[in-house]
Amino acid sequence: MSVHTKVSRMRSKANMKNGMYDLLDWLERERSDHIGLFWKCVFKDSIRNQYVTLQKLHISLLDGSFQFEPNLPEKLEKEETEKRKRKEPSEEENGKGNSVKKKKKKKTRGVGEEDDDEEQAGPSGQATQKKKSKKLCFSSPLKRGEKGNIWTWGIFKNQIPVTCGDKEGFLNRQRLAKGEKCIVVEKQWYTPGEFEKFAGKASCRNWKLSIRCKGTTLGKLIQEGHLKVKSYKRSTKAKKSLLSDRVPTVSAGEGDDDFDEEEQDSSSDRQSSTNTTEEEDDAGEQTEEQSDDREDVHKTVFKVTCGDVAATLHKKRFVSGILGKCIRTEKSWMTPVDFVKEVLCETDVSWKKDITCEGKPLGDLIEKNILSCHSLFCDCRLCAPDSEDLDNQKNDDECWICRSEGKLVECDYCPRSFHQTCHLPHVEDAILEDESLWACTFCVFTKYKESFSSMETTAAALSCNISEHMQQCQYLLLYLYNTDQQQIFATNPTLYLSDQTTVVTTPMWFGRVAEKLQEKQYQTVGDFVSDVHLIFTNCASYNRDNPEFTAMGVTVKEFFDREFENAFKIQEETADS
Repeated sequence: MSVHTKVSRMRSKANMKNGMYDLLDWLERERSDHIGLFWKCVFKDSIRNQYVTLQKLHISLLDGSFQFEPNLPEKLEKEETEKRKRKEPSEEENGKGNSVKKKKKKKTRGVGEEDDDEEQAGPSGQATQKKKSKKLCFSSPLKRGEKGNIWTWGIFKNQIPVTCGDKEGFLNRQRLAKGEKCIVVEKQWYTPGEFEKFAGKASCRNWKLSIRCKGTTLGKLIQEGHLKVKSYKRSTKAKKSLLSDRVPTVSAGEGDDDFDEEEQDSSSDRQSSTNTTEEEDDAGEQTEEQSDDREDVHKTVFKVTCGDVAATLHKKRFVSGILGKCIRTEKSWMTPVDFVKEVLCETDVSWKKDITCEGKPLGDLIEKNILSCHSLFCDCRLCAPDSEDLDNQKNDDECWICRSEGKLVECDYCPRSFHQTCHLPHVEDAILEDESLWACTFCVFTKYKESFSSMETTAAALSCNISEHMQQCQYLLLYLYNTDQQQIFATNPTLYLSDQTTVVTTPMWFGRVAEKLQEKQYQTVGDFVSDVHLIFTNCASYNRDNPEFTAMGVTVKEFFDREFENAFKIQEETADS
């Protein structure tokens, strides 16, 4: 009988506790390559949120404050010393006697024992001696005199703790390498430059020196190769208009002006690279194609089409043609085969050819190992899902508003998911406890749109009491969040625009409008629309010399005005025509 089966059948708390220690020791000794996966499962949000002890352990592991007890209890040390002396075999005791003794040890402990006289207790097991396990170590395995650099520890492989002034956050290595917003503080993502301003260190104008990890500047970590930074030249679109002319930034997800310093640091390297040979120049097109392939490897979402229907393919959900609902349309999640069947209305389909990504068949991405099909014998949750897993595949893995993961509320009528406080209206705990089906604001609006009264003019709609049209206003604001894909207008601009208040007297952003809607601070529809328009008016005032960004605000405003007429069924344009 396996160890975990024995533990699962135990009823005594004391036996379960001892059994868990044995199970963790067995995991460390026999399945050390699975330890990382084990901790990922333990620290899932759904589990961690139920246990305060796990939350504290998770935090201490992330910030490097976790330490093992350096000294074992004296009583245990003496017992273990006496036990080892009793277990020392004489030269005459060999063969059958020893083998029987080992079998008894295995039967008593429930897991396989080492043949050596010394037993090794894992970090999760009960401490029985001074010797430490070499297979798993949460603290840095340093030699005497060495410096403990936490950014080299395995637990900080994906993110490291950083500080700037009195602000603390975590820096995501992969996002930094891609040139995206990479520092998270209380679920809010910032670029290094924005985090520097958020910490009140904007005057430094050099995040590589102002942001530190345990006292070491990020600039030094980059120089020593511990961190990788995407250079500014790789960004496709500068968003200089968002900040003052002195501090340009880059659109979210496309790069960051903060990485311009990386370009300056490597200017000498680029200068020397311009002196390439003619053969290298001739191979330029091939190099560019290889570069595109490398960028595709790091992509997590791909825009795909089948016939005239567009959708998105999510890499982490991709398994094969018939498993893993990885293609997201406006209405549902589907497998590649189901997607092709629904679009082409055919039963015999070739999904690798019929689905294209940027004009190329999906099969090309598989051949280049950008997408990987799972093995036929794979037993992961996507390949061998239970009923709960299949149900979870019906909805998004991240919030439709803030685009981050966590505890999500899933709509039963569409693929959208929301955080409780991101949705409008907020989803109360009582609703979660109710077993009846739940519909998001988008589905409710779509269902009852035809029953809404028509308005003759825009002025008539603006003068209406908002309590009678709360559904439309909530829908419109959520619609704006979706339209603003880069979330430029979602957060308080004064957090990263220190000089905006010199131009704008009343800052406004989507989040603030959402708060006022939730708290029912608006009296009329016109009050709500006035605040929304104020966002774009502020954008135009602050960016007088930046027509490109002003145009972005105008575009989002036009989307809002057009959808406002649709939501309130304004008839004046029809009458004029």
